[in-house]
Amino acid sequence: MNPKMLPTLVQLSDHELLERVKRLAEREREATASLIAHLAELDERRLYLAEGYSSLFTYCTQVLHLSEHAAYRRIETARITRRFPVILEMLEKGSVNLTTIGLLTAHLTQENHREVLNAARLKSKRQVEELLARLHPQPPVPSSIRKLPNASHISASPPAQYDDEPSSQLTGQGQEVATQGLSSLALMSPRGRPATVVPLAPERYKVQFTASAETYKKLRLAQDLLRHQIPDGDPAAIFDRALTALLEELAKKKVAATDRPRESRDHVPGSRHIPAEVKRAVWLRDGGRCAFVGPNGRRCTEQGFLEFHHVTPYAVGGQPTLENIQLRCRAHNGYEAELDFGTRNLPVVREQRECYLGPEKSISFEGAETQCNSVRTELGFANLHASAG
Repeated sequence: MNPKMLPTLVQLSDHELLERVKRLAEREREATASLIAHLAELDERRLYLAEGYSSLFTYCTQVLHLSEHAAYRRIETARITRRFPVILEMLEKGSVNLTTIGLLTAHLTQENHREVLNAARLKSKRQVEELLARLHPQPPVPSSIRKLPNASHISASPPAQYDDEPSSQLTGQGQEVATQGLSSLALMSPRGRPATVVPLAPERYKVQFTASAETYKKLRLAQDLLRHQIPDGDPAAIFDRALTALLEELAKKKVAATDRPRESRDHVPGSRHIPAEVKRAVWLRDGGRCAFVGPNGRRCTEQGFLEFHHVTPYAVGGQPTLENIQLRCRAHNGYEAELDFGTRNLPVVREQRECYLGPEKSISFEGAETQCNSVRTELGFANLHASAG
């Protein structure tokens, strides 16, 4: 790429820049699909051997200079496209991507591949995982709580690097050793194991995370206090109750949800305070989702970091009325503030993550869907699940 290109892009209008990015993304999809088709033929002829490379994976990383992950995904996709060529067309159109194909590869057959690929069209990774959970439900995982070993006492050496094809070449004992090595490295990480939420079957998820000693004590205390209602102390049932109570508390705090609304007070002229009844009505009207609509008619899909936004800014006389208040995600709230006031001297709010310290424990259980009927009915919260993450 010409290093002088960046300064020239400044001269593009907003419309020209957006259109050019779309064209470039389309060309990238076409190039990716073409590369995968050529890799499939190169793999079939095994031309990498004559070039002095033991595998297509080695050829891709050392000759094409692809990263290991990029090489893995493209070789995996190239091999499945030889069985189902329709994948190339879908990749070129952007209907599916390499991550989607990687998830579906083991589940595609001559009988179901068109139906499954169509069902996965334009789906996110999480949605594709849920699709597979419906197609191939997994049994529930048993609830378990166990203490993680002290990272300082782990002396396992890193697993060997396997410079081979992306298709699994490790079986039996070799695969087990590699897996144990990776697990040991994960335990040695100061951040511990990452949280996971994996769909197992319709309405069932495996949830796994690492908790502090303080959280573990709270769980044990909750188990003891709930023995009459939950005799087996199932963590899934306890976290379901805890999340239901938390959501109800947040609904009251964030959007003034209540079963007994008080009579509204007269609005004080010049006050920035948004009345509770306005918050409730706005949340229901906007469906708990950012209400920003772009010039192309597309509405923002964000449901997190929501804020109450004055359509006519408060600074120029906008009142906290139902007609003038809408939901905005933080990004679009800030964006519209920049449109109204420019980018200088705007207040900046930064959130900092809390730091949790102390001995860690791993908690794993089967999560069931929480109905949360009262919260969902009153406020329109969508897709609330007690996956207890």
